[in-house]
Amino acid sequence: MASEKQKMLSGELYLASDPVLAAERMEARRLCREYNSSCEDEGDLRREILGNLLGTIAGEVTIEPSFKCDYGYNIHVGENFYANFDLIILDVCEVRIGKNCFIGPRASILTATHPVDPVARAAGPEYGMSITIGVNVWIGAGAIVNPGVTLGDGVIVASGAVVTRSFGPGVIIGGVPAKIIREIGPAA
Repeated sequence: MASEKQKMLSGELYLASDPVLAAERMEARRLCREYNSSCEDEGDLRREILGNLLGTIAGEVTIEPSFKCDYGYNIHVGENFYANFDLIILDVCEVRIGKNCFIGPRASILTATHPVDPVARAAGPEYGMSITIGVNVWIGAGAIVNPGVTLGDGVIVASGAVVTRSFGPGVIIGGVPAKIIREIGPAA
C-alpha cells in the first residue's frame, strides 16, 4: 500500500493530515521563516537555507523575501533565477523552472488542488498536478499559475493573469483565464 507521501508525489488523492507530511510542511515553514528573517546582506546564509529547502538549484538563485512553500523539495530551479517579493509555491507535486526565469512580486505557482465533487472534497483528500516552466520565462506581478500547467520557453505571463492551461513557446499571455495576446517576434 502506498504511503500518503507516495500518493501525493504521484498526483493521486492523499491526506495532507498524514503525520509524515505534516512534519515535512512544518520543517519547510521553519526554513521559510529563517529565510524570510535573514538580512539582505546575508547572501551566504540565504543560499544555504535555499539549498536545504529546495529540491535542486542550478547556479545563481535569488528569491526576495517573503517566500512561502509547502514542502520545498519538489521545487527545482535553473540558473539565473530571480523571484521578486511574496512568491508562493504550493509544491505538493514537482515544480520545474528553467534557467533565466524571472517572477514578479506576489506571484503564485500552485500544484495543489481538490476534488470537484463536494462530498469528496469535504472528506478531506486533495491531490496535485506538476507544473513545468521553460527557459527564459517571465511571470508578471500577481500572476497565478494553476495545477498541471506547462509554459514553453520564452513565454511572458502578463501581470494579474490566471494561467489555467498550458502554452507553447514564444507567446505573451494574459487575462483571466489567460489567453494568447500575441506571439513574440525576433525584435520583441
